[in-house]
Amino acid sequence: MKTVLISGGGIAGPVLAHWLRRRGFEPTVVERAPAPRGGGQAVDVRGVALDVMARTGLLDRARGVRTRMRGMSVLDPHGNEVHRSTDATYSSGRLDSEDIEVLREDLVRMAYDHTRADVEYVFGDSLTALEEDEAGVRADFAHGPTRRFDLVVGADGLHSTVRRLAFGPEERYSHHLGSYLSVFGAENFLGLEDWQVWLRDEGVGFGIMPVRDNTELRIAFGFESAPLAPAARTGDALRRTVVAKLEALGWEGARLAEAARKAPDFYCDAMAQIRMDGWSRGRVTLLGDAGYCPSPLSGQGTSLALAGAYVLADSLALHDGDHSAAYARYERRMRPFVDLNQALATENPGGPASEESVEQAKNALALDA
Repeated sequence: MKTVLISGGGIAGPVLAHWLRRRGFEPTVVERAPAPRGGGQAVDVRGVALDVMARTGLLDRARGVRTRMRGMSVLDPHGNEVHRSTDATYSSGRLDSEDIEVLREDLVRMAYDHTRADVEYVFGDSLTALEEDEAGVRADFAHGPTRRFDLVVGADGLHSTVRRLAFGPEERYSHHLGSYLSVFGAENFLGLEDWQVWLRDEGVGFGIMPVRDNTELRIAFGFESAPLAPAARTGDALRRTVVAKLEALGWEGARLAEAARKAPDFYCDAMAQIRMDGWSRGRVTLLGDAGYCPSPLSGQGTSLALAGAYVLADSLALHDGDHSAAYARYERRMRPFVDLNQALATENPGGPASEESVEQAKNALALDA
C-alpha cells in the first residue's frame, strides 16, 4: 500500500485523502493548526465540484448548511441604497442556481468528520524539509519525528510550504492582483435578515452577509494596494491597516472598524494567483491553491480544489501509483480548467465576471473523461 503525505487539512487535503483511501492508498494529513480551522468567508461550490461533493458523500450535508439569501443591496459611500436584487448576489451568483454557497469553516469541518475514522491526521505540526531518493521521500517535521512516504502532496494554500521546499521561493510563482482582502466575523449589529449589503468607495469596499440564522455577520473588506512591504504584512500590521481604512469610511465604518479590531478570526492577505509551468517535481505534486490559486476574485478556488483532489486521486489509481504518469495525467486534465477559472479573476478587475464566462469555466471539466 503506497503511503501519501498530504500537507494541508483544509478542504482539498481531506477530500483527496478520502479518495486515496478508497483507492487503496494510505494517506496522512498534516495540518499546522491545532484543529480543523474555523473562520473564513462563504465559498461557492459550482459545476463539476458539485459532482465531486456528491460522489464523496458530502453534498446533502453541505446543502443542509448552505447560505440562504433573499437578495442584496448595493450602497453608496453614505449608506444610501443605489441598487437591489432579489435574483442574485455578488457572493454566490443567481439565487435560483443549483450551485451552493457554504461557510468555509463548515465545509472544512464536514470534510474532516467524513474522513477522520480511516485517515491519519497530525495537527499542530508542519514540514521543515523534504528529501527525495529512488525509494520515496523523507519528510522532516517541526515537532514530530522524521518519516518516509512514497508520495507527497502540497494542499497547503497560497503560501504553500511544500511548494517552497520542492519548487523554490513563493515570489517565483505568486502574481499580485492589486488588492488585499480581509475577512472577519462579528455579531449581527446591522440586524440583517438573509440579506447582503455591498459598498464601494474609492479603492475600498466591502460585502456583509448574515450567517448562523442571522445571529452573526461575515464581513469581507477589500482595499486596492500594491504589494505591501514585509513589515506591513504581519498579522498585527494588516489588522491596523484594515481598522484605519474602515474608520475612514462613512456609514457604519466606525462599528466595522471596531469589529475588525476585536475579531478573533481576523484574516487578511493579498489577492494573488499562483501560476506555474508545472505542478509536480519528482514524487511531489501540488493541489488547489498551492499549485493554481485563482484568488477569491474568481469565486472558484474551492471548486478547483475539489475537482483537483478527485482528478489527482483518480489519476494515481488509474496508473497504479506510478507517480510520473499519474501526475502528467492530472495536469493534462486540470490545466485547461485552471486556466479558464483563473481568467475569471482578471476578466473584469473590480467587478464580477460575466455569466457566460462563469458558466464556461465551472463546466469545463468532465470527471470521467
